[in-house]
Amino acid sequence: MKSLNLYNEQDIRFENSSEPVIENEEDVIIKVKAVGICGSDISRYRKLGPYVPGMTFGHEFAGEVAEVGSGVKHIQVGDRVAGCPTFHCGECENCQKGELARCAKLTVIGARSPGAYAEFVKLPKSHIIPLPDNVDYDTAALVEPSSVVAHGFYRTSIKPGADVAVMGCGSIGLLAVQWAKIFGAKRVFAIDIDVAKLEIARELGADIGINSLEKPAHEQLMAYTNGNGVDLAIESAGSPVTSSQVFALPKKGGEVVFMGIPYADINIERFYFEKIVRNELRVLGSWNAISSPFPGEEWRSSIHYMSTGGINVKPMISHRLSLEEGPETFDSIINKRLLYSKVLFYPEKEKTR
Repeated sequence: MKSLNLYNEQDIRFENSSEPVIENEEDVIIKVKAVGICGSDISRYRKLGPYVPGMTFGHEFAGEVAEVGSGVKHIQVGDRVAGCPTFHCGECENCQKGELARCAKLTVIGARSPGAYAEFVKLPKSHIIPLPDNVDYDTAALVEPSSVVAHGFYRTSIKPGADVAVMGCGSIGLLAVQWAKIFGAKRVFAIDIDVAKLEIARELGADIGINSLEKPAHEQLMAYTNGNGVDLAIESAGSPVTSSQVFALPKKGGEVVFMGIPYADINIERFYFEKIVRNELRVLGSWNAISSPFPGEEWRSSIHYMSTGGINVKPMISHRLSLEEGPETFDSIINKRLLYSKVLFYPEKEKTR
């Protein structure tokens, strides 16, 4: 089958791999219809490299059930599904407490087992989530990142009527704008340096866009909030710079949630660090997207709001490509030749150029 396999830093190859086969009664094989590039995929491709050289990469996907084991009853061949790509051990202290995202052995397909940049992918039945008829494959391919964002919001104490700032309008930030509204935010401030991304954020529900190239983000935000700041600030850019600047956005007693991963050292200026102490901020990290009962309310809620229109991913999708275009796409992204928001690959699609 066609696949994208990661061999080393900046070495991803389009090649043929063996198709997955049913090995136990709970296996489900899915024909991948759409699969997205995650920000973590970019980082691993650019400078971290594979866990297992030559492993089929990718984990954000949706597709059609192609084959099931004898113990699978709740879905059948032909069903449209999303798949939770994350595995927990079920045995460590955190798993025993139901804190699955904190599992000591947490892993995701595409890392140590074959991922979804392929024509077919295999998962256990407990990871398979049926899709409503009105949730298409493009939308369902973003159930995983939507669940990542929902997981972060569930960690906060946000209440209806809150002011929320989202720093970074990549796919996670654009989903955070929408989740903020779902959680009852009165005003959502979207912050980025990309005018096009700010326009998409407004289209998806942001009330105010702030371009931090024009003036420091916190100065603009304070002008809108009478010098108070917001109840909740989301760091979704995954930048060492914004990971520092985000502390100047909340009001006294406010919250910060880190959803982005900078994969670099963060040097925090005294001005920003003192905001944590002097404003008595509550600082939260948020990791992955699973909770108990597995895969978690994040997944059920994501699919629900996708079906009702509360989450709209269509304006986020900038490129729809074939798997064969994968190597050049990754190269173009890290070398800044491709301006993108969310890239989807279609394993059935043929390269057109």
